[in-house]
Amino acid sequence: MGSPLLATFLYRLGRFSYRRRGLVALLWVGLLVLFGVGAAVLKGPTSTDFSIPGTEAQRAIDLLQDKMPQASADGATARVVIRAPAGHTLAEPTAKAAVEDVVGKLRTDPQVGQVVDPYQAKALSQDQRTALTQVTYKVTPVDVKDSSRDALDHAADAGRAAGLTVEMGGSATEAMPKQGASELIGLAVAAVVLLITLGSLVAAGLPLLNAILGVAIAMAGITAATGLIEMSSMTSTLALMLGLAVAIDYALFITSRYRHELAEGRSGAEAAGRAVGTAGSAVVFAGLTVVIALVGLGVVGIPILTEMGVAAGFAVIVAVLIALSLLPAMLGFAGRRVVGGRIPGLRGGPKPGKAAAGERWARFVVRRPLAVLLLSVVGLGVLALPALDLRLGMPGEEASPTSSSQHKAYQMVSEGFGPGFNGPLMVVVHGSGDVTKAAGELSGRLKGMPDVATVTPPVPNQARDTALLTVVPKSGPSTRATENLVSDIRDMSDGLRASTGAEAMVTGQTAIGIDISAKMSGALAPYLALVVGLAIILLMLVFRSILVPLKATLGFLLTVAATFGVVVAVFQKGWGASLIGVDTTGPIMSLMPIFMIGVVFGLAMDYQVFLVTRMREDHVHGAEPRDAVVAGFRHGARVVAAAAVIMMAVFAGFISDDQSMIKLMGFALAAGVFFDAFVVRMTVVPAVMALFGKAAWWLPRWLDRLLPDVDVEGEKLRHVLGDGAGSGDGAGSGDGAGSGYDADGGHGGDGDAPSAGARRSVTSGR
Repeated sequence: MGSPLLATFLYRLGRFSYRRRGLVALLWVGLLVLFGVGAAVLKGPTSTDFSIPGTEAQRAIDLLQDKMPQASADGATARVVIRAPAGHTLAEPTAKAAVEDVVGKLRTDPQVGQVVDPYQAKALSQDQRTALTQVTYKVTPVDVKDSSRDALDHAADAGRAAGLTVEMGGSATEAMPKQGASELIGLAVAAVVLLITLGSLVAAGLPLLNAILGVAIAMAGITAATGLIEMSSMTSTLALMLGLAVAIDYALFITSRYRHELAEGRSGAEAAGRAVGTAGSAVVFAGLTVVIALVGLGVVGIPILTEMGVAAGFAVIVAVLIALSLLPAMLGFAGRRVVGGRIPGLRGGPKPGKAAAGERWARFVVRRPLAVLLLSVVGLGVLALPALDLRLGMPGEEASPTSSSQHKAYQMVSEGFGPGFNGPLMVVVHGSGDVTKAAGELSGRLKGMPDVATVTPPVPNQARDTALLTVVPKSGPSTRATENLVSDIRDMSDGLRASTGAEAMVTGQTAIGIDISAKMSGALAPYLALVVGLAIILLMLVFRSILVPLKATLGFLLTVAATFGVVVAVFQKGWGASLIGVDTTGPIMSLMPIFMIGVVFGLAMDYQVFLVTRMREDHVHGAEPRDAVVAGFRHGARVVAAAAVIMMAVFAGFISDDQSMIKLMGFALAAGVFFDAFVVRMTVVPAVMALFGKAAWWLPRWLDRLLPDVDVEGEKLRHVLGDGAGSGDGAGSGDGAGSGYDADGGHGGDGDAPSAGARRSVTSGR
């Protein structure tokens, strides 16, 4: 039978939080203050750099730090591009004086190590209108001070005052991104969806308040951690994105259940206990799957991905804990107002005597399961076709907003010198003896390569066992031609070693991006296999079935394929890109596929649990397979649909972000949630369940004995509390009491709550 320990513990926690609501609220406010103080005191800078230990590009940087520290291989850089007005050149005395003034001001910053004079380096375009000045810093990009960025702006202003156009790019110009109104857009849409779903201002406000406080605590904790470890600038945004979505959803599930319990005539404390004991059990399991999927990103072996996964997982843990403890306390403060204060025209459920939309849809699907299944699978397959051309890469400054100085600098360099000057390659030659001859030999070979624009003379270190060359490609940093060039140069290393005993390695930001993409591509299949295996095991524990987990994971794979397809179509091919403000297309950010798989997997398992456990419960109590499918939708579809729309709104809100990476993540996650919730879980799943009938719930007896009974639906809690199958709220009564996610729970509670002797099924009168 399994043990109801989890459900019983959560039941007691819900009752305690409701009764001791003042204490519980005070504890959470104290945690918020504590984390807030920690964030203010410990806050550190974030990084926009990407690196992966063990790659050739990183090994070359490490070697340069040891052998040629003066090269500042890991130091921040800035490219200052200066252009003369039309009809003038930078060779004119006044223009030259203005350029030299800019260069002089750049050298005054104490963090600057070297500034290349464009006249001495002959870094003028053929028409003499554009000059390129390279600034190298003594510190890494994360350590560049705001005062140094201000010094860059001050130097640029000096050139602009003289009538020149001055734009800047490079890692030194990338300040920490600021949070915009993206999350407010998601919150606004979530508020509207909650009002429509629950029909009450108080009931709709509680999940929002719950989410805001939870996200504030999580973000404060992540901000405090930046003072202890180096973090990516994207970490907080992605944690915010996911934390907001799940916090609202989990609170919605428990609030819906609480309203149902009140409609059954129970006291507030008892209703809170039962809501947390049933819906809370499902929330714990759903949150656990999300956290495991996110923390599991660490197995890929990429530090930035591990960091993002752990931070987002922390936000989800806070969302779960706050839903299980603070929400019941807030329900205690709200009292019966959670089923009152309804807005005219919003009932929070179907009209009496009319079946819910979810039930009507389920009946349509089970009547025509094969046609619906084929149409859904073919549709997702067509959407997935562009994914065959998926190309991973690290977006450069060409993907920056067109109004930004970085994008303008990229375009000016491309027009004046060629796109390859935006991403020069650093080639390191190293050996046990004098490598001067080997570096010279390699330089000659490089000059003869068709995609090489220029090669600088080799610069050896004092020991002459290491030399550095700069290779400028003819093609842009994120093009396939440059990827091929890096590969060809690396292939030369074997021949160079055979003839001279020296080794050649390619590094620089462009090569680092290529190595990251290669590592991500190689990790994609193993991580997907890990997630699929995890899904099968977890779902087998919950649903005591072989087919249900297989169907769920195959549906998840359909979601992933379709999402990749639309992402490639919009961000790589440019189909409809202007509709969401994408100015420049190119390779898909390397981090996106794996991170999207982890997040969507967790959310997909949420929807699977909230829909299918009710189907299982009805089937176990004797309902026909197709009737069980309809029952699952009757009690779960409305809340799952609302939860999915809220998730989509939160994610889609980030599409308005100026950062291309955040825009891409918001779009991909919103699309993934849509495909999984509305196409896979609400269409493919019921169609397959109807087609297989009783066989869908088959599990070998020996396996049934081996698997622990996790009792996610909280059925055994009802037996502990004395609710038999024949009672008014028993598992077999069809009222949804065993469901922790009743979509319309409490819609019959308009006005005064019924007395204990007037308990009635929430589904009555439909």
